Amino acid sequence: MWTLTEDERVGVVLCSFRSSLPHTLTLELGETVFILEKCEGWFRGFSSRRSNVKGVFPSSYIHLKKCTVTNKGSKETVVPVEDVVVAEVTSTLQEWASLWKQLYVRHKVDLFFKLGHVMSELIDLRRQLLSDQLTHEQNRDIKRHVTARLDWGNEHLGLDLVPRNEFAMVDEDQISVSDLYKMHLSSRHNAHHNSSQADLNGRQKQGGDACKAPVAHHLLVKLKSFTSNNIGEDTDIFVSLYDFREGKTISERFMVRLNKNGGPKNPEKVERLCALFTDLSNKDMKRDLYIISQVIRTGRMLLNDSKKGPPHIRYRRPYGCAVLAMSDVLQTISELREEKDFVLKVYICNNENEWHQIHENIIRKSSTKYSAPGNNYGLIISLQLLRGDLENLRRDNKAMLSGGMAMTRKLGFPDVIMPGDVRNDLYLTLERGDFERGGKSVQKNIEVGVFVLSADGELVKDCISLGCGEPNVAEHRSFVLYHNNSPRWSEAIKLPIPIDRFRGSHLRFEFRHCSTKDKGDKKLFGFSFTPLMRDDGTTLSDQSHELFVYKCDENTAFNNPAHYLALPCCKDHINVGPGVATSLLFQRSTRETFWISTQLSSTKLTQNVDLLALLKWKAHPDRVTDILGRLRHISGEEIVKFLQDILDTLFSILDDNTDKYGPLVFQSLVFIINLLRDSKYFHFRPVMDTYIHKHFAGALAYKELIRCLKWSMERSTEAVRQDHIQEVMRALEYLFKFIIQSRILYSRATCGMEEEQFRSSIQELFHSIRLVISLDRPTCETLIFTQAALFNSFPTIFDELLHMFSVQEVAEFVRGTLASLPSTLHIGHSMDVVKLQSIARTVDSRLFSFPESRRILLPVVLHHIHLHLRHQKELLMCCGILTSLFSVIKTTSLDTSVQEEVEMMVESLLDVLLQTLLSVMNKSQSQEAVRGQRCPQCTAEITGEFVSCLLSLLRHMTNVHFEHLMDNYQSKEELKEFMMKIWCVFRHLMRLSIFPRDWNVMRLLTSHIILTTVQRLSPFQHNFAEADFDFKVWSSYFSLAVLYINQPSLQLENMSPSKRQKILDKYGDMRVMMTYELFSMWQNLGDNKIHFIPGMIGPFLGVTLVPQVEVRNTMIPIFHDMMDWEQRKNGNFKQVEAELIDKLDSLVSEGKGDENYRELFSLLLLEKIEHETWRETGISFVTSVTRLMERLLDYRDCMKGDETENKKIGCTVNILNFYKSEINKEEMYIRYIHKLCDLHLQADNYTEAAFTLLLYWELLHWDERPIKDFLHYPAQSEWHRKEALGRKVIHYFNKGKCWEFGVPLCRELAFQYESLYDYQSLSWIRKLEAAYFDNIMEHQRLEPEFFRVGFYGRKFPFFLRNKEFVCRGHDYERLEAFQQRMLGEFPQAIAMQHPNQPEEAILQCDAQYLQIYAVTPVPENVGVLQLDRVPDRIKSFYRVNNVRRFRHDRPFHKGPKDRDNEFKSLWIERTTLILAHPLPGISRWFEVEKRELVEVSPLENAICVVENKNQELRTLVSQYQHKQLHNNVNLLSMTLNGVIDAAVNGGIARYQEAFFDKDYISSHSEDSEKITQLKNLMQEQVHILGSGLAVHERMVHPEMRPLHKKLIDQFQVLRNSLCNGPCAFDKANAPKGIVATHSLVSPESFKVHRHSEMANVGNLFILADGVLAEHREDFYGIQASHSSSSISSTHSAPSQLINSALSTIKEQSRNNRDILMLLPPQRERPSSVLYQNFSESGQRAFLHQVISPGCKPCSDPNLSFTDKVLTAPSSWSLDSGTREAVPVLSAHIGNIMAPPVPPRNVPHGQRLSMHFDAYHHQLSDLPPALPARSLRKCPLQPSPASPTSPPSLLCGSNSTLSGSSSSGVFTLSESNLSDPPSGRTDESVPSGQAWTTEQEELDSPYWLIGYNVSECEVPDRVGSEPCRSHASSKVTAPQGFRTPRTGTRAQIREGPPHYQDVQHAHHFPPHYIPTYLPLDSLVEPPPALSHKPYLSFPQEKPMSSQPTQAVLRPASGSSCLPLFVATKEDQPKVAWSHGISRD
Repeated sequence: MWTLTEDERVGVVLCSFRSSLPHTLTLELGETVFILEKCEGWFRGFSSRRSNVKGVFPSSYIHLKKCTVTNKGSKETVVPVEDVVVAEVTSTLQEWASLWKQLYVRHKVDLFFKLGHVMSELIDLRRQLLSDQLTHEQNRDIKRHVTARLDWGNEHLGLDLVPRNEFAMVDEDQISVSDLYKMHLSSRHNAHHNSSQADLNGRQKQGGDACKAPVAHHLLVKLKSFTSNNIGEDTDIFVSLYDFREGKTISERFMVRLNKNGGPKNPEKVERLCALFTDLSNKDMKRDLYIISQVIRTGRMLLNDSKKGPPHIRYRRPYGCAVLAMSDVLQTISELREEKDFVLKVYICNNENEWHQIHENIIRKSSTKYSAPGNNYGLIISLQLLRGDLENLRRDNKAMLSGGMAMTRKLGFPDVIMPGDVRNDLYLTLERGDFERGGKSVQKNIEVGVFVLSADGELVKDCISLGCGEPNVAEHRSFVLYHNNSPRWSEAIKLPIPIDRFRGSHLRFEFRHCSTKDKGDKKLFGFSFTPLMRDDGTTLSDQSHELFVYKCDENTAFNNPAHYLALPCCKDHINVGPGVATSLLFQRSTRETFWISTQLSSTKLTQNVDLLALLKWKAHPDRVTDILGRLRHISGEEIVKFLQDILDTLFSILDDNTDKYGPLVFQSLVFIINLLRDSKYFHFRPVMDTYIHKHFAGALAYKELIRCLKWSMERSTEAVRQDHIQEVMRALEYLFKFIIQSRILYSRATCGMEEEQFRSSIQELFHSIRLVISLDRPTCETLIFTQAALFNSFPTIFDELLHMFSVQEVAEFVRGTLASLPSTLHIGHSMDVVKLQSIARTVDSRLFSFPESRRILLPVVLHHIHLHLRHQKELLMCCGILTSLFSVIKTTSLDTSVQEEVEMMVESLLDVLLQTLLSVMNKSQSQEAVRGQRCPQCTAEITGEFVSCLLSLLRHMTNVHFEHLMDNYQSKEELKEFMMKIWCVFRHLMRLSIFPRDWNVMRLLTSHIILTTVQRLSPFQHNFAEADFDFKVWSSYFSLAVLYINQPSLQLENMSPSKRQKILDKYGDMRVMMTYELFSMWQNLGDNKIHFIPGMIGPFLGVTLVPQVEVRNTMIPIFHDMMDWEQRKNGNFKQVEAELIDKLDSLVSEGKGDENYRELFSLLLLEKIEHETWRETGISFVTSVTRLMERLLDYRDCMKGDETENKKIGCTVNILNFYKSEINKEEMYIRYIHKLCDLHLQADNYTEAAFTLLLYWELLHWDERPIKDFLHYPAQSEWHRKEALGRKVIHYFNKGKCWEFGVPLCRELAFQYESLYDYQSLSWIRKLEAAYFDNIMEHQRLEPEFFRVGFYGRKFPFFLRNKEFVCRGHDYERLEAFQQRMLGEFPQAIAMQHPNQPEEAILQCDAQYLQIYAVTPVPENVGVLQLDRVPDRIKSFYRVNNVRRFRHDRPFHKGPKDRDNEFKSLWIERTTLILAHPLPGISRWFEVEKRELVEVSPLENAICVVENKNQELRTLVSQYQHKQLHNNVNLLSMTLNGVIDAAVNGGIARYQEAFFDKDYISSHSEDSEKITQLKNLMQEQVHILGSGLAVHERMVHPEMRPLHKKLIDQFQVLRNSLCNGPCAFDKANAPKGIVATHSLVSPESFKVHRHSEMANVGNLFILADGVLAEHREDFYGIQASHSSSSISSTHSAPSQLINSALSTIKEQSRNNRDILMLLPPQRERPSSVLYQNFSESGQRAFLHQVISPGCKPCSDPNLSFTDKVLTAPSSWSLDSGTREAVPVLSAHIGNIMAPPVPPRNVPHGQRLSMHFDAYHHQLSDLPPALPARSLRKCPLQPSPASPTSPPSLLCGSNSTLSGSSSSGVFTLSESNLSDPPSGRTDESVPSGQAWTTEQEELDSPYWLIGYNVSECEVPDRVGSEPCRSHASSKVTAPQGFRTPRTGTRAQIREGPPHYQDVQHAHHFPPHYIPTYLPLDSLVEPPPALSHKPYLSFPQEKPMSSQPTQAVLRPASGSSCLPLFVATKEDQPKVAWSHGISRD
């Protein structure tokens, strides 16, 4: 049965639990579960992670924890009872876990690993805390480390700083704001320095200059092992600390006895060979310390000589020494908390005479004096450094410091002598000796025996210690130095002689010679002695002593020490032996001496005579005065050792004769008290306190002490030297302790007698104190020091006075004293600080904690604080006092007396506190502005302190206090001043970062206090409304409220859920509360609301953008109120509208606002406006703002994320257009113009950037009106700004290679410069314009691709949603690459696989759909394109620029489908898209404004296909004629084979069948002209094929001759089929040559169909094997790389997009090769994604063999043509990342239109011939002239492209591998074919310039088609043809060329043909060749013009009649502009058309 649990409420999951049983709860390891019920081993409850899911789980999986339950019932709260630090670690680790993972995601790897290490360490420390096995000190230490790591992690993760007290988080409700601020500072300091957390509640210890005791260090040394080379004897190892700098040992020796096997002699010490070197001070740790280890062996005299001495005699002999420098290891062991091992190498001494300094030699590295016995010989020790009190260490480390631990102390006393430390150690060092040889041949082996004997000769046992760690012995024998009569031992031993045995005892040293002979006896030959204490009671002094050596032998008896004690032991010994007998018994050896040194460390024995005299003053009562005077000469160590005895002596002397010795005893007592102020003896203060309370017995002493103290006070006003008086002032605390204790003893003894006299004397004493304090002598330095000493000591006497007086009485004493302080402040005087320090210690004292005393003391304290604050002096000290005040008040805040104290503080401090804060904040701001950074002194310390004090005061204030405060202001001006101050201070708190960002606890508490204060002061704000309205007060209030609501620390939406919930539980949402206050105050304004319109619109708008529903619901209606009030006043709300729009833009861009706000804004305002009279205008305004908000939100979302440039640009364009068209905000419009320009510049869209800036340029006028600075523009005139803008726009057009758009701006600037006579600028701009024209003709430019993109679905941004755009692609970007780019920009989008319009469901769905396909531009300026004389480079520009119409074709079958011939029913559906703005413009894409749909008939389609194929073939043949494709004939072979072979199997025969059928002609009589046109085009194709075969025959490789023969045969079949087929001509009427093909079509009709829209349809043709392929680009565009983004794959979309009609055609085309043309040609390639690209491997392999595997992009201007077509690297691909961004053109330029080249006026009867070279970029030579031939044997001239037909691949306008349709404008140059010049072979001719001999041409069986004009077209006068060239102006004809007859009017036309002649009405087609043109009617090649034709005009030269040799050079890339001028008068006209000046 399930039962409710009582104690089992909370648990932790020990093991993950998963079960398939019903109602079970899935649990993970470590989860916290709350238990509700239990039943037989099962619990029922829920997890803390999923509190709404309840279930059962086994109890064995749960570890139960103690907990507390509050509010039992349905809303009970269960809180686990655990250590607060453990709980914080748990919650912090959970919070860090998610943030830790994000570090890795954001690539902050270093912090990721550091934090991971800290988290692991925290988990381990938490485990230790939970173990409950730590000592108190260990627990504190671990908590210190835990909190330090928590603070470190929180800081690095940007989390809040946690204020702590004793490692636990503080509750801000339990402490004052000032204390909370101090805790934050302390926590920040600890977080930065990883130091321990200080106790902030503890006050500074009383007692003057009390200092913290220095920390003691202890070094733990463990001997791990000793490795020797088989010494085989017992060894003694001594370890000590040695100060090398001072050359002395500073510690006792640690001794270890080892047996001959290297183990300890005492088996119990196997694991306890360790010692603790104690009492090392900080000063010791800075010494040059070394660990010295000496090894002494015990055995034979010589280790390797067994003959020296008998084996049973054992000697102590030195063996070796090891040294370890502490400086090398101290840093290591300081950082570790564990011991660390070190190896010490043992060295032996080379000469035993230097054994005493072997350690120094090793340290100095005097390697000649020692040597190493072996490599593996040494000591292994471990070291560990401990800190702290030794007793605490013993308590906390019992296991480590117990047992056999040897305590090794310092020699002498430590820096801190602890009370109760009883010590009596005499350290004896056997220094050296000088002994006689004694008649021996060798020196002696001397051993010294040491004995401690009493006066009667008894041996004192166990008082000799050889070293710590071994038991004491009764005697000691030194080690022996071999054969040395002057041994130097330097062996130290300790003599711990009991104090009671010390007096009368002496030391005896016996000297023995250790013989190495057979017996090995040790023979005694002398002795020395010394007493331990002198006759005067002092001990042996700490120095070296030279002792006399007395002779003796083994038979000498020492039974009676008196026999030798009577003898002098040294030179200083004054005793003389009493008798001769004694002296005869022991004879002194005058030549022998023995030196020892002693050092006494005793707390009971002294070596000071003066101290003994004081303690025994009664023995010499007449010397008391002298003895007391010499007390100052006694060392402090001696005094503190005998402190109690000395004090008893002093008070006994005082009792003996008060009048005589009183002042001397007082001075001596003052000296001792001040001695205890020293930090070295500070810990003896408890000894003094203990003495006063337990041992002091001077009941009458208080009278003399008061008298002497009063006398000292009175003397301070007149004494010149006041050193002794200052000492009295410093000793005031203990003097009062003696006085009070003495009075207490007297009262006990006399039952309270003389009470009044005592009180009177105390009153008089305080009167004297007040007198000293009240003196104001700033120039008297001695008095100032005395007063300072008195101020420092005065607060220490309060506690003592409380023993005899009541709290009120003591408070009155203190108040009177503090009131006597001078009220004047001295600038920079140190006394001001001392006074405040005294007041501060008074506030910190126990006296101030009593309410009754505070009531007395608080006014005087507040008075002094007010005084200093008013003068802005010692602000930090004042802050400290106020902090203590508020801390004391907070602890007793429940008392009623506190309200009175707060009232006093408010009256005294509030106003001056506000004034001080304003001054400090303003000072901080000014310093910040000057220095550029914040002043830490002003801001961090003073401002923070004062703010915390002000907040503490406001926190304690209640409504009553505020009411009293308001009542105290007599006038409204005073009230206004106060309100302005407090609002201003609060605003500064909001604006300035007074508290760091991570002080969230402090910030929240500050906000809560400000909110409470505002709520309490709001009623008083109404005093300034209505009639007494004050704008400043209300404006200040509103500004404060707005700042408050927008505080970052209150934005709960940005916080974690747990943190948000904690804040809501504690404070609620304070923004909502302030919003209600703000709305209430706004409503109370009444008619005064109009004063805040439009000023407060922006701030209120910022409040409404806070993402809090209640705030928005409350504040948004205020805008309706503002609109209504302005409507009442002005009849409109234009101000509200303008301000709202301006502020909305800036606020949304800062990240404020969201979609919910937009909807709520519209909903609430429309609801309010619905009932207004101005409803229509209001609704219009709200709608506009809502739409603006939509665009602003889209813009912000794009800008703040990692969005692509396209999105950012699109958003900017959208909002820019909105500002211009709908809102008409010019300033915002201009701002967004520049934002858009910056985006374009970042993306290298220079053309778009130019068009964007042009928008601003159009807004300006050529006026001198001054305009202010704006954005980055300086203040200047409007003219200069427009000029600068114009130059910048021109510069951007230049960088974007859109020089046509820059030319009008150049002319505009030129007009302005000319009107101002600024000829320098005019010259510059004219040159720039000329350079742009040069660039147009000389530089290649890419033709971009255009793509239609549809964005469907509600998930798209507003400016894209359910709209379609046409985008101008990047350079080299094909369809597939564009699709990938768009899908990358919209990764959530779904690509639509069909081009049909989407359904409504797709438009309204919550998804993203992209529909992309290519489109073809339809040029607007068709007139330019129809001009034959316009170069193709210029035409190419106008084909793709300033375009608004784009076309997309889709094939389909209309009506029944003819299975035999599909072309009969194959129609084209042509969709025309019309954009809102032409491209290029201010964006790379524009929205589609209109769609048009038309259908193209099959016949029209066929005409276009055949015409385009003819143009392609003509261009290709011309290029091979001129050798522009080198000698690689593969391309020509493949093209010819594709057309001729297809014709054999069908090809154009299909068109014949379809359209030349009698039935079709009869049924389509209206298409007769079109049928005729198709017939003509087919005939033309035959003749072009014949020309191509002729060229092919000359260039084909012998191995390819069979293919050529096959092509000839198939060509004959083709020609016969045309002659015999339905389209055959009447032979009688058919003219010869191609002229006949054109004679049936009028030029007008020819022009119509050549330039109609149908001219650019169709782009597919049939390969040689019948495979359907796209237009020529697909034919030649073989994959250039193996990457996935291959070039060939970018032409078409996936196969599933193919229309059903196309599918049928494709299926049939797989098996037959009879289709010549399938689909209508496009401009360069398919404009639809529907057209399938061939991808069969076999086809690719075939093409790969024909064309080189790697192709360079043809559009690269830096490559030659052959490189472009044939030799590009195979790795080139679109996605190679090397695409050059060439800006494209824009057309939206306002009033500036891109100008075509101006029309040139040609005189009547003359023709202007223009020559453009397509492949060369420099202005160089003319190409060789092509001689005219007869019609039969005339080489094929270049076939100029139709102005509107798609340029051929080989013309360069549609490169094979380019990512765009064109890299520039290409047109083939004409060149003449002739015999090579004499003396030159074909090999010597440059590549591409090999010429065919005349004989070869004559031998050719094929017609070569030439293009020229009839003789009648030739003008009467032909001048020289000018051409831009860097070479000479004369070109000679090649040899073999026949020069024309004089007067011959023939010329070779170059460049595009002219379809009309200005003289004749008869028109010839563009390929007409007259048969009657004589071969010799050639003109001499014209001379070249100079490089700058507009600078000079070449003179005409007479034509030479002599044949000249032509200089053959590669054709230049510049344009040659032949100028045929009939008359001299007409030359200027034509010169103008060429830009040539008359000069």
